[in-house]
Amino acid sequence: MSKTSHRPGHHQRLTLRALAALLGYPGAELREALPAIVTVLHTERMLKPARLAEIAALARQLGAMDPFEAEGRYVDTFDRGRATSLHLFEHVHGDSRERGPALVDLGQTYERAGLVLQGEELPDHLPVVLEYASTQPDAAAREFLAEMAHILTAIFSALLQRESPYASVIAAVLELAGERVQAVPVAPEPEMDEAWAEPPAFDGCSTRGQARPDTPQPIHIVRKSPSSTTPVQGASL
Repeated sequence: MSKTSHRPGHHQRLTLRALAALLGYPGAELREALPAIVTVLHTERMLKPARLAEIAALARQLGAMDPFEAEGRYVDTFDRGRATSLHLFEHVHGDSRERGPALVDLGQTYERAGLVLQGEELPDHLPVVLEYASTQPDAAAREFLAEMAHILTAIFSALLQRESPYASVIAAVLELAGERVQAVPVAPEPEMDEAWAEPPAFDGCSTRGQARPDTPQPIHIVRKSPSSTTPVQGASL
């Protein structure tokens, strides 16, 4: 995201950007930047010492892991299943039609702030959201992030349930939003194979829950009166 203007009062600007970076794909560029990211967090001192220690441990772990292992863990954590998805509107709208207009509205929010979204990432991706928040005055950033606290809490809880060290990053975002960090019940997700499964061809339906060919199915017959072109309701079988 490119920035076209600067506003005063960004005491947590670099911290938000550091957290955004830590939630990004752990490629070579990010792994090389890990020491600088931790230094920024120590310098701005916006996080509680215990939280900062947790995030520093995550950074050390990412730096020490085999690159393929770190990247694979990231994909398993954030790209397989909705509970830990970093695309915030997935938690609200899923794959429904409402998500498209919501994405457009969020993109327009960025544009009104003089920002242009670059790359292929969607506006609701949490690292992008944090980048935007980092350009706003602290009070505005806190209010903006607090609006999505229920989503962040759900992601935090799912990560905590999986014992993922990334939970500390989400917890830090909640704290910067002035919100309490607490775990909530996590709804069970269907297995990946089940979630992506499509009904077999010619199985009598195109959507789960409809009747199969070997079960009675209601049909509605409409016929015309011999003396009129007006449809007459027929039988229901």
